[in-house]
Amino acid sequence: MTGERSKDENRKDDLERGEGNKAADRRYREGVKQTIEDLPEKERAERARSLSGREKEEARRAEEKGRSHAR
Repeated sequence: MTGERSKDENRKDDLERGEGNKAADRRYREGVKQTIEDLPEKERAERARSLSGREKEEARRAEEKGRSHAR
């Protein structure tokens, strides 16, 4: 079976990529959390206020979508 991969090896690779990649998701979330925690509240507020009209609308929709999942 030289050069061939087992179904288990292929499945493991599939789980490590794309939307099912839990390790990458965890690293991303930890990085975002750390970035937010490192910024003072005042600076976070200033950045939020400096969003363009389009960015504000996208952020509002994302927030609403997140809130709908939390209900």
